[in-house]
Amino acid sequence: MTPVDNVIPDKIFFKIGEVCELVGVQAHVLRYWETEFPMFSPQKNKSGQRSYRRKDVEVALKIKHLLYKEMFTIAGARQKLQSDARAPQKPAQELAETSVAAVKSPTSDIPTLFDSLPDVNVVESAAASTGLSDEQRKALRKLAVHLVELRQMLARQL
Repeated sequence: MTPVDNVIPDKIFFKIGEVCELVGVQAHVLRYWETEFPMFSPQKNKSGQRSYRRKDVEVALKIKHLLYKEMFTIAGARQKLQSDARAPQKPAQELAETSVAAVKSPTSDIPTLFDSLPDVNVVESAAASTGLSDEQRKALRKLAVHLVELRQMLARQL
């Protein structure tokens, strides 16, 4: 199981016992990792207890995966994590701009998708031949009219 496979509860802070359960190691192992991996450093609260953030839990899962599954040494796992941290990541702003540009693109598939919808009359004649009750046909007709209106609104916005 890779670190991504584990489900981390939606919390801000975790106690050392909770992290031990999530990661599957004992507390002394986590404390040792804190001395060996600079990127794994939980905060301490006023009473001196460790408070692990979600990021810390994710790092601990990565460390465990590297050490136990991929059989890295401590030094090798440390180097791998440091090189991964230095790897250039696409900034969130750049990803957002790319996504917005793709949606606003005139070559979008949305207009052709809506152009291929059948006419209301075709839907009505198909409903008549299926043995539906009058009430069901009325509901389908009303739905088809609403769909046509929505298609027209979308076509105007695109």
